[in-house]
Amino acid sequence: MTPAPTHWDLAVVGAGPAGAATALGALHAEPGLRVALLDRADFPRDKACGDGVAPHVLDLLAEVGVTGLVDDRVPVDRLRLGAGGVVTERRMTRPAWVVPRRILDARLADAAVAAGARLLRHRVRDLRQHTDAVVLDGEVSAAVVAGADGAHSVVRRALGLSRGPAALALRGYAPVAPGRHGAQVIEFGTRHQPSYAWSFDRGDGLANVGYGEFLHADRPAPTRAQLLERLEALLPGATEGGRHWVGHHLPLSTARRRVPTGRVLLVGDAACLVNPLTGEGIHSAVATGIAAGRAAAAALREGRPERAGERYARATRRILLPHLRHTALAARLARSTRVIEAGLRAAAADQRVFDDFVELGLARGRLTPTLALGLGRAFLVPVRPSGRPQEPA
Repeated sequence: MTPAPTHWDLAVVGAGPAGAATALGALHAEPGLRVALLDRADFPRDKACGDGVAPHVLDLLAEVGVTGLVDDRVPVDRLRLGAGGVVTERRMTRPAWVVPRRILDARLADAAVAAGARLLRHRVRDLRQHTDAVVLDGEVSAAVVAGADGAHSVVRRALGLSRGPAALALRGYAPVAPGRHGAQVIEFGTRHQPSYAWSFDRGDGLANVGYGEFLHADRPAPTRAQLLERLEALLPGATEGGRHWVGHHLPLSTARRRVPTGRVLLVGDAACLVNPLTGEGIHSAVATGIAAGRAAAAALREGRPERAGERYARATRRILLPHLRHTALAARLARSTRVIEAGLRAAAADQRVFDDFVELGLARGRLTPTLALGLGRAFLVPVRPSGRPQEPA
């Protein structure tokens, strides 16, 4: 076997969805690039996540030649949302999929390798920028480096960037509880705000179940036992028979985003792009990964790899900035139980409000006039003690 070269056009640190998408974006634009995918683990490997894959993710992957990724999985088209006794359940305009990261990430890494990337087992601990290259651990150099190494990104720290707000979540797999088959179920918390529990049917008898909440600087993080207790309180029976419990941090996005503009790019969780309203991160990971790969390919094509970050910043500003502003505002509003309950009543009353809420939580949606009007109307509807809206006289 020919040994891997020590210098690459593009080195991607982390081979999860963000990293694989970066390689795919670059190689789809310039198939001849030398691209290294560096990851500390062998694939397949588990990764703590809600496992939800929105159809928008598949749209993005199709743009870089990846199709059929979930053809053998069971689509889920029902979403149930609840808070304080108020519940709405509707069909989503397009179904989603629940794919364990052990499966999804391995398939995406395989797709990147099939496109021409080299997948290397390497745990990156150090990054040094030089005039003509970026060097990782004194061993691997590249014209451009993309950090896709998750919540505790080594690349982000090397750039001197902080993580910002975060949530803590616990995920496990358990038999689907009665009444939750064929649905993605989210129950918002009312005591530890903002927070929610989830149960996402995988379609094989098991559900991805979990609970997460925002971390506050002035109070200790919840323990594993507390996370499990709060999950069971919100979704009774969800933890029964549960296994493979794994905790993880979620680096949440904000309306303010600092983007490096040189040879080093940040994508996905490493760029702190987890939706603060729903905890969704795969769409942002794939979207920013593809954008980073394309930006790197364009900069290399013109012989100016030091401009990759500038190109990427322009592209992601267009893709992300409006969405980040709207999700940041929505997350602040969601700290009020009254706002959440009003939003659920509005979604129950109008499919268009429901659809806009799904877009806001899963992809690139915004706080639309339809959402705002529905929320305003819901605040005016009298509510019975049970939490359900009073029928008009």
